Amino acid sequence: MKRRATKQQSVRIDYVCHGMGRVELRRFDPARDSFVALTALLHRAFTPLGAMGLNCTCVDQTVETTRLRATRGDCYVAVCDGRIVGTMTLYATDRESACDLYRRDDIASMRQFAVEPVWQSRGIGTLLIAFADHWAATRGYAELALDTPQPAAHLIAFYREQGFRIVDFVRFDGKRYDSAILSKPPVATRTLANWSHRLSVRAPIARAA
Repeated sequence: MKRRATKQQSVRIDYVCHGMGRVELRRFDPARDSFVALTALLHRAFTPLGAMGLNCTCVDQTVETTRLRATRGDCYVAVCDGRIVGTMTLYATDRESACDLYRRDDIASMRQFAVEPVWQSRGIGTLLIAFADHWAATRGYAELALDTPQPAAHLIAFYREQGFRIVDFVRFDGKRYDSAILSKPPVATRTLANWSHRLSVRAPIARAA
């Protein structure tokens, strides 16, 4: 079965970023957003991992790969003054994954997660993860999972600060490193300072078939 996330529109929010203005979090829109620009952002964000010798897909993936990965799930972007400064793609159950956890019916996952380097440490990553929490919880998933290179200790530390725990290690095809698989129970109602409104649950949202 092909993985596919629900196409129902989730709540749109604004966030006042520390010293950088207002950030809008919304679904990626091919009619006004560029997969070329999204790919370039991913390349910039993953450059430090590439310098560590980690051949992450996002280090040098093609625009077509970005498009395919984004359209297989729900791709969201953080936007400031018309420019994409962060992104993530949220996936439903992935029957084809080499990761056992991703194949479970009660697991959602977050991939292609990146923040523009000059925007890092300003709360954008936390904003994206908080929304991913809401997305997974309102669709009835028991856990929200992700993977990151095991040698990237700074990323593992960041995800642990967000409530994730390491549950497994996987060597994905073609990679020269092991990936840490991290997971957490999603939280449907969560708030951050300077959000335009609190994320709240109105009614359960059905998962995609």
